Amino acid sequence: MRNGVIAFRRDGTLALMNDEAYRTFGITKSPNDMGRPFADVLSSAPDAIRVMSAAFELSYLPNRAELRLKELDRVVGYTMSQVKDDTGALIGAVIFFKDLTQVEQIAERERLRDRLASLGEMAAGIAHELKNPLAGIEVMAGLLRRQVPVSADAQSLLADIISEAKLANAIVVEMLEFVRPIRLQVEATRVTDVVRQAMTLAESKAQRGGIVVTVDLEDELPAIEGDQHQLVQVFTNLFANAFEALDGKGRITVTAARSVIEQDPAMIGVRPPTPTVVVDVLDDGPGVPEDTTDKIFDPFFTTKPQGTGLGLAIVRKIVDAHDGRIDVNSAPGTGTRFRVTLPVTSTSVWFKSKSVK
Repeated sequence: MRNGVIAFRRDGTLALMNDEAYRTFGITKSPNDMGRPFADVLSSAPDAIRVMSAAFELSYLPNRAELRLKELDRVVGYTMSQVKDDTGALIGAVIFFKDLTQVEQIAERERLRDRLASLGEMAAGIAHELKNPLAGIEVMAGLLRRQVPVSADAQSLLADIISEAKLANAIVVEMLEFVRPIRLQVEATRVTDVVRQAMTLAESKAQRGGIVVTVDLEDELPAIEGDQHQLVQVFTNLFANAFEALDGKGRITVTAARSVIEQDPAMIGVRPPTPTVVVDVLDDGPGVPEDTTDKIFDPFFTTKPQGTGLGLAIVRKIVDAHDGRIDVNSAPGTGTRFRVTLPVTSTSVWFKSKSVK
């Protein structure tokens, strides 16, 4: 079956668990599982245990409900039914479920695109209106600075005005870049060349100091269909962020390897697995607080005093345009890992998007 099925008795012991259920919950099948308490077999999925434990207590069981398995980073849709014998006595329950993780990821990407499109239309108008006045402030402050060369206080104030005007102008420039529709110049692109070029650019933008950088790229990686210039921008931003997070000491490890996108069981035998190249950027810095991990790709969210909050939003937008995905795994004190997954061809059925606005 393409759906997962778990049946359990009134005393909580397993009566049946099919192969798809084992795959969804990431459990290795054992011939001794039948007859064991389902709570023991599914110990890695406490949320599922909680739902199944209520099977004999609820008057109305869930029908087409969704369950997010936080420990497994999966989303499943499920239906649960009670099982009765010929006399009407309750003897067990059955839960049917389907892995909706990929469907949920695609839906989230579409929701993000809609939010970004609305924000982009507003931001573009504001940015155009602000750009010229900011340039005027910077120029006039520079002229005034030349006219009061002997006043140290005036020089200091005018220097601050020029600095703040430049910062505001940089935010406007990034905003315009963010809201501008991405048009890819697709060509056969070597990820190895992208990573090396990005590292050189990142070192010119952020202080490397005593940071040790290890680059481990798999031999003979396949060329991908992508825009080399924009992919360089993606990894330059990730490398520069890692340099800034480490503040001159620590280690950055960059790896790249070929992989395939995990297939929806419904597509097995219908379409071949999609080949990808996966690039990991790992640092051993202070990490990202747990309550901000889900926000770091949001526009204008930043933890840097002088940050614009658009760098990672632009990174995600470019990765989306390549039908890829970017994930972050971090915790305070354990460092941060950004994983960029790029399909070798731009016709991926899982990551396909019509346009990025």
